[in-house]
Amino acid sequence: MAELQEVQITEEKPLLPGQTPEAAKTHSVETPYGSVTFTVYGTPKPKRPAILTYHDVGLNYKSCFQPLFQFGDMQEIIQNFVRVHVDAPGMEEGAPVFPLGYQYPSLDQLADMIPCILQYLNFSTIIGVGVGAGAYILSRYALTHPDTVEGLVLINIDPNAKGWMDWAAHKLTGLTSSIPEMILGHLFSQEELSRNSELIQKYRNIVMHAPNLENIELYWNSYNNRRDLNFERGGEITLKCPVMLVVGDQAPHEDAVVECNSKLDPTQTSFLKMADSGGQPQLTQPGKLTEAFKYFLQGMGYMASSCMTRLSRSRTASLTSAASVDGNRSRSRTLSQSSESGTLPSGPPGHTMEVSC
Repeated sequence: MAELQEVQITEEKPLLPGQTPEAAKTHSVETPYGSVTFTVYGTPKPKRPAILTYHDVGLNYKSCFQPLFQFGDMQEIIQNFVRVHVDAPGMEEGAPVFPLGYQYPSLDQLADMIPCILQYLNFSTIIGVGVGAGAYILSRYALTHPDTVEGLVLINIDPNAKGWMDWAAHKLTGLTSSIPEMILGHLFSQEELSRNSELIQKYRNIVMHAPNLENIELYWNSYNNRRDLNFERGGEITLKCPVMLVVGDQAPHEDAVVECNSKLDPTQTSFLKMADSGGQPQLTQPGKLTEAFKYFLQGMGYMASSCMTRLSRSRTASLTSAASVDGNRSRSRTLSQSSESGTLPSGPPGHTMEVSC
């Protein structure tokens, strides 16, 4: 690597009783497509992959993933895995605005930066967690480096390139909406934006007043110019690792994720559709997503004993709580297996699973 910069920071976050603050090390490494910044939490664990995250357009690793990784039940996971949070170029906090005419990397090129990160850290395998554009980037990386990816959690993935109708709709929207408004429409459903909850107000402010808005627009343009991943069930082009697809009910990308699920290997794919979670399940339902992530890891052979015991208690408590709070309100829950027991399947991902929870 030609140029390396390293800054050590300690990030404040809610701690569980007896827990000590995690040290975070932020690195910047040069790649053939420019510099990329990433932040590492924890230390590598023997014979375990790193969890590597990649955020969506309009966000950085903190605004996209902090609510999930700071969630109480997630602490069991982060104690067992080192984490690498990647910021797309120009999206890290304090990033300078790129000069006029700067050629921003394509999503394929952003995926090609990941080997430089792993080489620098001397990590051999990862479990990827991506949202939106980040989910696409990790999928592209997994297609070209399948031996280094043990599993993928893909939230709001759209594996398809924009068609002519999509381009026309995008151009028309651009005539009446600003870039921040279009990005907010990508992140959240119209119903969420209309309700304008405290969460929406927070993220509207993040996007609308981003000091690096010019950089965000470049990332947005790269996302809209993405190539088709060309997934084909039973074909040569497919994800060969266990995959958990996640989308919120009525989310902007629901149809795209459903289509993606239909193209992937059903023996390797779990599909989680989360009710009442909107466009960003990792922000609105970190507890449910954490629970599903634990089962996913267990299916891969990690955290087997502790995961089962704690999740069984957690699931019982959450179902009891839901019954007492919601009263007569019914929750639809469809599973290819274990639907009667009210629990998520705990074995390896040898089936396609659809959950509304």
